[in-house]
Amino acid sequence: MFVLVVGGGKVGYYLTKELIESGHEVVLMEKDRARAAQIVDELGSIVVAHDGCEGKYLGQAGSNRADIVAAVTGDDEDNLVICQMAKHHFDVPRTIARVNNPKNEALFKHLGVDELISPTRMVLGSIEQDIPVHELLHLGTLGESDLEIIEAPLQAGSPAIGRSAGDLTIPEGCALFAIVRDGRAVPIRPDTVLNEGDKVIAIGRAECEAALHGQLIGDLEAPVA
Repeated sequence: MFVLVVGGGKVGYYLTKELIESGHEVVLMEKDRARAAQIVDELGSIVVAHDGCEGKYLGQAGSNRADIVAAVTGDDEDNLVICQMAKHHFDVPRTIARVNNPKNEALFKHLGVDELISPTRMVLGSIEQDIPVHELLHLGTLGESDLEIIEAPLQAGSPAIGRSAGDLTIPEGCALFAIVRDGRAVPIRPDTVLNEGDKVIAIGRAECEAALHGQLIGDLEAPVA
């Protein structure tokens, strides 16, 4: 497999290094000539010292035969431009973009970037899992769609406790498919009764999260009468 990596920062450097060690053909583009020279010294003459945002140099780096173009610079705008050129001018089958600002993810998906890597969302997801919170937890996206995999921890005060899954009003565009109970994953059926301590796993779009929150989390901060 031939992979063109654009961006020679830490992400691009270690990605390139791992791909080489896995036996793939790799070219790395890095516009900072000093940084490019440093990478050549460490990884060999696989570096193109030009700006991947310029179609001329993207073509010279081999985009027309690349299986994957991975744009992993520290600039979201550059990554989007690179993926757009790779997809629409060089017919690259698969584009991957690093997205530093999660607010840009919807735009990247809308414009056809095949796969997104969001360091911010990954770290946030880890923090949400490690810190007990009375909220929905985002575990990740489902493939190339705009569907999110969501976890809802059922704690004391949840309106879902003691009710069967079929009695809940689940918003359209969202589905409950499993619970994690006592360390085991259990498929959810309409007659499955939900217990305190269960972790409900759902799939849904962002617009149905408020309704899902109300059904599974509720207002846990409401004062006791």
